[in-house]
Amino acid sequence: MRRNAGMILAYGLLAVTATQLFYFQAVAVMDVGIALLIEYTAPVAVVLWLWIRRGERPSARSILGAVIAFVGLVLMLDIVTGARLDLGGILWALGAMVGAAAYFLLSARSDTGVPPIALAGLGLLIGAVGLTFAGLIGVLPMAWTTDDIAYRFGTVPWFVPVLAIGLVAAALAYVLGIVSTRMLGSRLASFVALAEVVAAMLFGWLLLGQLPDVLQAIGAALVLGGVVMVKLGEPQTPELVEPLPEQVDE
Repeated sequence: MRRNAGMILAYGLLAVTATQLFYFQAVAVMDVGIALLIEYTAPVAVVLWLWIRRGERPSARSILGAVIAFVGLVLMLDIVTGARLDLGGILWALGAMVGAAAYFLLSARSDTGVPPIALAGLGLLIGAVGLTFAGLIGVLPMAWTTDDIAYRFGTVPWFVPVLAIGLVAAALAYVLGIVSTRMLGSRLASFVALAEVVAAMLFGWLLLGQLPDVLQAIGAALVLGGVVMVKLGEPQTPELVEPLPEQVDE
């Protein structure tokens, strides 16, 4: 932990605190669809960073997949009907995009020796401290309620969604995200994460009764198609095979 204190601190401040805080600020002054669209340009930022920093130039197929996924997001987020733009909101959303890109880049580092559960736990702890500080100084307004929460299937006590967000949407999601990013690499994992929008639509229907229209369904198919295209455009890496030990004649 001491050897990687800087990386862990950056993960907590950028991948957790900045991403959540900046997105909350963005949706306070602009349409949710526009804010989401800007934040979900993080995969493009990851590809550009790897190109500039490591010289990993994306293939034409990966670029085409990125374009397809971007078009799909535009359709899914339903912003083609015209939405209100706010310069401050755009800047906040761009900050969330930087935080999301940092999440994929830092999660992909498997050479640190930091277990995924440790990185997620410490990152969320730093994020909790950062968001609490933002609330204390008034940057992020906070309120508490013990009212029941209404869903499509009925109402539940306040602590049920709190536990669900803490255990499933935060702890489990961050741990699995780190593990999968280390297996897939930051570039591919960032595009696969675009399926979050598809999952959000599914849970929106199950919990809130919000059904996507035909245009959004087409957009979901384009997002998944773009992810597949990016995967096909990934450079082929030779499979490493452990050499067999030499036989020693007695």
